[in-house]
Amino acid sequence: MAKKPLYYKEIDYTRMPRAWESVEKHFSLPTIIHVIGTNGKGSSGRFLAHYLHKSGFKTGHYTSPHVLKFNERIWLNGKNVNDDLLEKNHQKLSSILSSKFQKSLSYFEYTTLLAMLCFQECDYIVLEAGLGGEYDATSVFESALTLVTPISYDHEAFLGETINQIATTKLNAVRKFSILGKQEYKEVYKVSKLRSRKKGVEMFRYDHFFFFFEKQEAKECIQSLSMPQFFVDNLLLAMAGAKFFGIEIDFSKFEDFKLFGRCQKISENVTIDVGHNVAAAKALLSHFRNSEIVLVYNSYGDKDYKKILKILKPIIKRVEILSILNERIEEKKILDETLRTLEIEFCNFHKINHHDEYLVFGSFSVVEEFLKHHGVKTQ
Repeated sequence: MAKKPLYYKEIDYTRMPRAWESVEKHFSLPTIIHVIGTNGKGSSGRFLAHYLHKSGFKTGHYTSPHVLKFNERIWLNGKNVNDDLLEKNHQKLSSILSSKFQKSLSYFEYTTLLAMLCFQECDYIVLEAGLGGEYDATSVFESALTLVTPISYDHEAFLGETINQIATTKLNAVRKFSILGKQEYKEVYKVSKLRSRKKGVEMFRYDHFFFFFEKQEAKECIQSLSMPQFFVDNLLLAMAGAKFFGIEIDFSKFEDFKLFGRCQKISENVTIDVGHNVAAAKALLSHFRNSEIVLVYNSYGDKDYKKILKILKPIIKRVEILSILNERIEEKKILDETLRTLEIEFCNFHKINHHDEYLVFGSFSVVEEFLKHHGVKTQ
C-alpha cells in the first residue's frame, strides 16, 4: 500500500464497486452511518463516534486524510487502531483480494476495505466519505443513515462546478435516510427535496430533532471544550444521528472529547487547522474576528487560495509561507504574486515567536509539516 500514490488526476468510478463485489462475502458489517458533505465531516463523525462509544457501543470511525500517522484514519473504541490489528487485516485483505485489484485499487480504496475489516466486530461504523458522494469508495456499502454536513465548493473537477451539481453528486450517495446539517447554500435544500422524491429516500433537517434547551446545552458543551462556536452545528448534527437510532442525549459524555487538527490550540499562541477551502476560511474568520494573526500558510495549486486569502485578509497581520515538498503545492512565485496582488505582507516561515498569535492553515500537508518541524505528536 505504501507504494500507491495518494492522489490521482483521473478516477475509475467502476473499480471500487467491482472490487467490493469480489470480496463482499468475506465481510460481516454492522450498522453503517455514512458522513458526506464538504466541511465538518471529520468533526461531525468524531462527535458521533465518541458518543456511541461512550454510550456503550463498539464503534469504529473511518476518516481521512491523516496528519502524522496512518493509524489516525481508523479509530476504534476511543483510540487509533494499533499496528498489530492493521497488519493482521492487511494480511487478510491480501489473501481475499485478487492480484488485479491489489495492484489497481487506489490508496483510499484499499484503505477503505482495510478499515471495514478492522471494524467487523463493531456495533456501529461512522464512515466518512473522501472527496465525493455517489462515486466515493465509501458509497459501495449499505448505510442505514447518511449525515450531510455543509456542502460547498471543493474538488470541482470531480464533483461539478455549481452547488447544484456538487450537491446532486453528493446526495446521490443516500441509500435510505439522511439528516442534513446546517447549509450555507439554499440550493442544497432544494436538491435534497428533488433527490428525496426521485429516489424515495427520507431526508430530515438536523434542527428538527432538538428542543431549544438541547441546543443551548450543545453551545455550553462546545464552550466547555474550548472549541470555536462553529462546531455547535456539527455536534448537533452528530447528536441528531444518535437520536435517529433512539439513543438518549447526555452532553456530559463529551467531557474528555478531543479532536486533533480541527481549530486546535496546541500552545498559548498557536492554533492548527487542517481546513483547506473557502468555507473553512469563513469559519476561521468568524472565530478570529477580534484577533490579528500570523498565518502560517501554503496551498495546493488546485485550491481557490486567492479567495481564501481574500476572506482571511481582515485578520491577517502577515503570511509566513511554509515550504513543503509536494507535487500538488502551488509554485512559490505564483503564491507570492497572489499575496502581492492582495496587498498582504508575507515572508518565509522560520520559527514561532511569543509576540504573535499564529494560525497554521492551508491543508493537511501544511499542518503535518508544521507539527513535524516542531516535534508535536498526536494524542
